[in-house]
Amino acid sequence: MNPWPSPLWSRRLPSLASDKMPKSLWTLVWHLSAIDQIWAAGLSIAVALLDTAPIEVQRRIVNAITQGHDFSPVLILTLIYGGLVLIQGLTKLLLNIYRSWIAENSVRALRSFVGGLPSAQKPRENKDDVRAQGTEISIVLAETDPVGTFVGASVSEPLLQIGILCCVFGYLAYLRPLMALVALVVLSPQFIFVPLIQRAINRKVSKRISTLRAASAGMVVEPSDLRAALRRQESRFFHVFRLNMIVFKLKFSLNFLMNLSHHVGIAAILGIGGWLVVAGKTEVGTVVAFISGMQTIKDPWGDLVTWYQNLMVTRTKFDLISDAVRDRGSASEELAAEGREAAFAPEPS
Repeated sequence: MNPWPSPLWSRRLPSLASDKMPKSLWTLVWHLSAIDQIWAAGLSIAVALLDTAPIEVQRRIVNAITQGHDFSPVLILTLIYGGLVLIQGLTKLLLNIYRSWIAENSVRALRSFVGGLPSAQKPRENKDDVRAQGTEISIVLAETDPVGTFVGASVSEPLLQIGILCCVFGYLAYLRPLMALVALVVLSPQFIFVPLIQRAINRKVSKRISTLRAASAGMVVEPSDLRAALRRQESRFFHVFRLNMIVFKLKFSLNFLMNLSHHVGIAAILGIGGWLVVAGKTEVGTVVAFISGMQTIKDPWGDLVTWYQNLMVTRTKFDLISDAVRDRGSASEELAAEGREAAFAPEPS
């Protein structure tokens, strides 16, 4: 395949084979958007580089203000800063639109695949088939969205955020290695509590999806006892409510710990930077650059953690979708085999 033509102008949209579901989430990403990810990765690298340059311009503006009496350098640097921000913003806008195109195309392909399965087209003959139809409806209408959305940002998002973090930390280490090391040490506990909390979230999400599938099947099956069926549905919905509340508590606790780590880092930079300025060992612009760098790091780090959360949750959802599709495919193959045996069976004499 030629990676250079823009897929936004392509007439052929990638799709999944009608008889095969990718074995893993990353296989799905590769099958649906391999060439798109190359273009998105290039845009991500450009955004990461453009996101770091304004920090150096800010440092020079502050030093020009505090050390000189000529406004011309300040004006020139201000115009350069505005131009960099504009170019960075436009590049990121293009990247976001591109990602959305990849995501929506992936959702379309998944829905077409699940909706076009032979098991989805066959008549429903018993309650097991009807329950399976409820699962397929849940997959087509709700579960394909987060999987397809993740495909759009699967490669470009971590590349963008890691690129920004590396560029900013590299720049800060170039200015003052000690202050950069302090900032890194303050943020390092997040490498421990983020995976722990995320694993707990994944378990709750898996249970929630299974419960919602059971609720979808319960809405399709014609109940023999209406009151008992309503009680079961109410119990399922209450269970989903409890699971959602646990997930919210875990997510907000994670956000609290991340914000706390960030502000402790800012306090450490102000303390060490202030001491260096008073001692005449650094400039005010350097401290301002570090504060701006810490603010610049906050969003990419948070977005990277969010991407990791989405990866873990989406992998769980994709595995559940794959299991459901595989089960329906096995059932369809068994029915087809039975049909072939019946067709070639000798007629009774």
